[in-house]
Amino acid sequence: MTNPAVTDLIGRSNRLGADPKNTNYAGGNASAKGREMDPVTGDPVDLLWVKGSGGDLGTLTEAGLAILRLDRLQALVDAYPGLDREDEMAAAFDFCLHGKGGAAPSIDTAMHGLVDAAHVDHLHPDSGIAIATAIDGEALTRKIFGDSVVWVPWRRPGFQLGLDIAAIKDANPQAIGVILGGHGITAWGNSSAECEANSLHIIDTAAAYIAEHSRPEPFGPVLDGYTALPDQERRARAAALAPTLRGIASHDRPMVGHYTDSEAVLDFLARAEHPRLAELGTSCPDHFLRTKVKPLVLDLPATATVEDAAARLTALHSAYRADYQAYYDRNATPDSPAIRGADPLIILVPGIGMFSYGKDKQTARVAGEFYVNAINVMRGAEGLSAYAPIAESEKFRIEYWALEEAKLQRMPKPKPLATRIALVTGAASGIGKAIATRLAAEGACVVIADLDPGKAAAAAAEIGGRDVAAGIAADVSDEAAVQAAIDAAVLAFGGLDLIVNNAGLSLSKPLLETTVADWDLQHDVMAKGSFLVSRAAAKVLAEQKLGGDIVYISSKNSIFAGPNNIAYSAAKADQAHQVRLLAAELGGHGVKVNGINPDGVVRGSGIFAGGWGAQRAAVYGVPEEELGAYYAQRTLLKREVLPEHVANAVFALCSADLSHTTGLHIPVDAGVAAAFLR
Repeated sequence: MTNPAVTDLIGRSNRLGADPKNTNYAGGNASAKGREMDPVTGDPVDLLWVKGSGGDLGTLTEAGLAILRLDRLQALVDAYPGLDREDEMAAAFDFCLHGKGGAAPSIDTAMHGLVDAAHVDHLHPDSGIAIATAIDGEALTRKIFGDSVVWVPWRRPGFQLGLDIAAIKDANPQAIGVILGGHGITAWGNSSAECEANSLHIIDTAAAYIAEHSRPEPFGPVLDGYTALPDQERRARAAALAPTLRGIASHDRPMVGHYTDSEAVLDFLARAEHPRLAELGTSCPDHFLRTKVKPLVLDLPATATVEDAAARLTALHSAYRADYQAYYDRNATPDSPAIRGADPLIILVPGIGMFSYGKDKQTARVAGEFYVNAINVMRGAEGLSAYAPIAESEKFRIEYWALEEAKLQRMPKPKPLATRIALVTGAASGIGKAIATRLAAEGACVVIADLDPGKAAAAAAEIGGRDVAAGIAADVSDEAAVQAAIDAAVLAFGGLDLIVNNAGLSLSKPLLETTVADWDLQHDVMAKGSFLVSRAAAKVLAEQKLGGDIVYISSKNSIFAGPNNIAYSAAKADQAHQVRLLAAELGGHGVKVNGINPDGVVRGSGIFAGGWGAQRAAVYGVPEEELGAYYAQRTLLKREVLPEHVANAVFALCSADLSHTTGLHIPVDAGVAAAFLR
């Protein structure tokens, strides 16, 4: 039976974490103290349950809690070797665990265990951090809260901070919490309800004070030419710049991107003070660990051309890298971890918005959310006085903290296609859906493009959430629709790496019954459609300078001459030669172009279900339900080909194992001798 203190803690954590005004994703932690029986001795033992390292309050479950014996944790006070060696205390938490211990204890565990209260919350609300980063934050704390909330000067999270807060609570019995300079808030209570109420009181009181007393236009007046472009133009410009920006963010290692054009971002970039404030960087450790210490900011108005903006961003990137290297060199010590890369994680473009980057879509999206938090913090602090984040040296101590490095080293090994962004056409069903599913399973972000947007969205939802797959409409035979699909893809995940030309259809008719309309329809979708998609995608791949893959799902019919199939087979032969032509042309950009020749994929195929199966069964004189078995028996291996087998081949072509292969067609036909390539 779950301890009532734990039940209360989970409920409180989820409520607080669900509202972004209280804390950001995976930011902050909460705890409860209570008593249980020791399973070995049968004696009662006092325990601390606290959110484990890396967890998220909004989605916290009991499995995400670290469980420690309170007596052992509090006994560490006597063993504390001092501020210079406080990092050693994090390892000591493992020796305080109760039973199997639950999740890994976070660096804030001491704060929760040493503060004499049954329930403790540590949160990163925008309103609280605005007070914490104001240049006169200590005076503001007294003015806003009197003696009910106490100011704590900046101190890096750790054992000493826990001791400091515990001492402040003991010395101020009337206090309900503290403002942590440059960082956030901590509140406590004798019950879970009291603790939650105290947290919300600090957050809401700070927000109300800012709203009432903030000066007009805390970010300064609007700059001429820097206001937001109209919606349609803004998103078109964002899509046009996205490949260049992803290349910038991926100089050291490939990144996935996220685009944000919220009102908060656009207003910030339109105001006169945004260059100064952006240069100051973020303050809360949770912020700059996700966003780097400061963003790259384009210093051109929104009216600048895409070409001028791209050229200027490239120059600014060189300066940013040099500046970040200098920041590292100024602050690194002989035992500091190696530099983790000098590229920006946040790129701000006036009039257009913010582009954020990370090792996957969730990380990129959350980085953007954190920078919006930072904008809100700066607005609050500037509205009351002046924004004054923690010192650069302290930021470096957090960013290159040995404990942070250890956390990064514990991360699971990335999947083979991690950071790859794939666009699969005709992917709402059949072969295309199987390909998209396999690519996502291997770590790729996948854009499901299909003529039916509803089915595309449903397939994307089935494959994964918004951080894994996106469904979009795409008529590959229409040039404007193809460009819109490419734009949607780069805005969804920041760019493109892997394009699968899979959209297709077929009509089984003999030559004399094949109309011009039949011919045009199949060539428009497969031959022309593949050309349009490849051309639009190649522009993105070339601008990113990250290489990439284009895969054509052709057919054994591109080689094999069968009856009643003139239009389909000719279109597939066209696709097959596009592979060779584009492999020769795009190799200079590091782009591999390969094809797959399936045969007889009956089960799960949209083409076969749409009438093609019945037509082919009639040609071969077999019942439609036996067509797959018929195809299998005519192969050398006597095996039926399924959509998953085609997906396997796509993955193989795009994996590191075939990094030096281009211009190849792989048969996936279980062995059709008449379709051998040589």
